[in-house]
Amino acid sequence: MITHDLVILGTGPAGMAAATTALEHGITPVVIDEQPAAGGQIYRALERTPVLDRRILGEDYWSGESLIKGLKDPQIDYRPASTVWQLTRQREIGLLHDDKAEMICARHIILATGAMERPMPIAGWTLPGVMTAGSGQILLKSAGAVPQAPVVLAGCGPLLLLLATQYLRAGVEIAAILDTTPRDRYRAALKHVPGALRNVSTLLKGVGLLRELRRAGVRHIRGVSALRAEGSGQLERVLWKQQGDDNWQTLETPTLLLHQGVIPNTQITRAVDCHHEWDEQQLAWRPRLDEWLGTDIPGIAVAGDGGGIVGAKAAAMQGQLAGLGAALALGKLTLENSTERAQPIRKALARDTAIRPFLDVLYRPAKQWRLPDDDTLACRCEEVTGGEIRRMADMGCRGPNQTKSFTRCGMGPCQGRMCGITVSELLADANQQSVEETGYYRLRPPFKPITLGQLAKAAEEG
Repeated sequence: MITHDLVILGTGPAGMAAATTALEHGITPVVIDEQPAAGGQIYRALERTPVLDRRILGEDYWSGESLIKGLKDPQIDYRPASTVWQLTRQREIGLLHDDKAEMICARHIILATGAMERPMPIAGWTLPGVMTAGSGQILLKSAGAVPQAPVVLAGCGPLLLLLATQYLRAGVEIAAILDTTPRDRYRAALKHVPGALRNVSTLLKGVGLLRELRRAGVRHIRGVSALRAEGSGQLERVLWKQQGDDNWQTLETPTLLLHQGVIPNTQITRAVDCHHEWDEQQLAWRPRLDEWLGTDIPGIAVAGDGGGIVGAKAAAMQGQLAGLGAALALGKLTLENSTERAQPIRKALARDTAIRPFLDVLYRPAKQWRLPDDDTLACRCEEVTGGEIRRMADMGCRGPNQTKSFTRCGMGPCQGRMCGITVSELLADANQQSVEETGYYRLRPPFKPITLGQLAKAAEEG
């Protein structure tokens, strides 16, 4: 098994920045990514997108060009279209590329696996025609494709507003934005405005998106408190209620895009049993990290949204810090030198993330969007409803692993990636205990499907 100094998993802003920073300090990293091109979700398909009108996706998207250019340095061993199916606490990594499995080892690993959208389990969310906003944006970036219009977008958070604006610029008819932000959140977020002003450019970008949508006459319905999707084998209509009104309102539409913010993708850090903590502000699990973004497992660090949601610019800064941390760990920099180089990055990072408390309070998803009704699916793979999870709690199940044994929830193709946080919160609510006490699924490799033949071949070749 070949041992490399540094292996970086992921080519979003954090992974790309970590690779170029490490290279500046004499480390030649191996960079692994399962997508065929670099960029992660935020800069996805940047070099291949058929959307050539830069105005549609916006300048923030195209700002990723410099990071991708840095990754092209011939000294960086960049391996696209490679799937990680295993990682051990001894830093052994199982890879799958072109139907060939292999094992490599690293002295230091930076996980830059990013974020995933928070599930929004409402009635009818499995109907064809209902997707996440992130999926809609992937279609636009990678294929220049848009869903069937008129489109309804529902939920809250910056991505929802950004996608609505991108669709508008692309000429897609938007039937309505159903904004689920509770009205009292605006008041609660006010006290964080002074801090958010340290990152005034992001704040102004949000205001600009709202103005653009308003000028275009997009119907923006605020205070949505209940939502359901209906249709016979296909989405046909969306129904909603507004706070203070018990009447259902209806819109006919073939496409509903749901979004309730993003959460750290912790599947790999969970599988290697890093210590995690529940972030009550972001309502999500995240690994506990030190000042160099190292986990409690020696030689494994996490940079970017996988360690807590920070956004693309801050993720790149964290990538730089993790690259310096790798140089320190591998003896390429002294503690004094690495601390000195990290100082301006930490200042810029603090300035950029000063907006997070404001965003976290304003877009904190309300309980009804996180805890599905008894008849609504929580685990899509195994078709387990919210009611079945509650019944498990009544039977004495205190944590997700017991529930998994009885119902198979979390045992489908996604291995609990989609339902994990929902099941933890459902059990915590039903048992009247904290999410931290309730815990999360115990995850095991393979993280992604791999055949027995591919495994056997890897074993034969050592």
